[in-house]
Amino acid sequence: MTTENQTNKPKVYFTDFRTIAFGDGLPTKLKKMIRKAGIGDIDMDGKFAAIKLHFGELGNISFLRPNYAKAVADTVRELGGKPFLTDCNTMYPGSRKNALEHLECAWENGFGPMSTGCPIIIGDGLKGTDDIAVPVKGGEFVKEAKIGRAVMDADIFISLTHFKGHEVTGFGGALKNIGMGCGSRAGKTEQHSGGQASINEENCRGCRKCEKECANGGLEFDEETRKMHVTEDCVGCGRCLGACNFDAIDFKDSSAAEDLNRKMAEYANAVVDGRPSFHISLVCDVSPNCDCHGENDSPIIPNIGMFASFDPVALDQACADACMSATPLPNSQVADNMAKDGFCDHHDLFKNSRPESDWVSCLEHAEKIGLGSREYELIEV
Repeated sequence: MTTENQTNKPKVYFTDFRTIAFGDGLPTKLKKMIRKAGIGDIDMDGKFAAIKLHFGELGNISFLRPNYAKAVADTVRELGGKPFLTDCNTMYPGSRKNALEHLECAWENGFGPMSTGCPIIIGDGLKGTDDIAVPVKGGEFVKEAKIGRAVMDADIFISLTHFKGHEVTGFGGALKNIGMGCGSRAGKTEQHSGGQASINEENCRGCRKCEKECANGGLEFDEETRKMHVTEDCVGCGRCLGACNFDAIDFKDSSAAEDLNRKMAEYANAVVDGRPSFHISLVCDVSPNCDCHGENDSPIIPNIGMFASFDPVALDQACADACMSATPLPNSQVADNMAKDGFCDHHDLFKNSRPESDWVSCLEHAEKIGLGSREYELIEV
């Protein structure tokens, strides 16, 4: 780790999770670290500040504690801003696929005005259809990203990320929290899917609500079977997904991990481009899978610390580098994989955990389109 000096590289600030008896607690330590990292340089006077985080799926308890969200929200208020916590609905069946269930999930997991000091607004509305088309600067895979309207209405964007493993993208860091997390249900579908919708006729109730959302003639109702069908005119926009309350719509053709990562980077660029942003990642309880799972496996490495930067690409790279330097924990998915006969060492923590995953392509593409730099200066606070 370096000490602060003058370089052209983006700065990533770091502090560990150690505390002194009767000294500052971790939320206070986080507040001091983000102050040192320069969050106070943003003019927040009277401005709305979206704090994007993951409220955790029901059954999963590795998400960030509400205390950390309160530390960030309190700092924003101290700087004159108007903070709110936000996330967008999920594309899959679970406890966060519409705003009512999403809010109930957040409350059950401890997030509320009393515990966090600010309101919660689900970014893409009741059914996940309240989004806005945002041009993607430098977009190669996505020209217009479908981002939750409340996220884009904010004057300032702050990401608060639980850095952990992920079964497809290698890890879930700031770029995934921003790009995938801020996409509406249709936006998430666009990133994940390379094909058309499909109908599960067993779940279809014949209510035809999805048909009203389709602007392309991609859905057709069968009067005889009272079921919906997908036509060749379906463009895979995902609008129908948000209209269905019965989990009858799915997208079976998934993009390759590399394409998913590149779309995710472009979505993240759409979210932060043109307004002040600041990014915080906590590397703790590093489970092998996403917090979207309804369970969390044992951490694969020890808790490392808290990171912050104005550059989300540098932040993800710094967190990944710190994880690569850590010793895998026993009785974890990584340890189990490494103990198998014929184990192939990828010299990469996340690939050793999930060999089919990929994380490098996301950071490479993010750097290519000008979202940030993979080179950084690490400053320990």
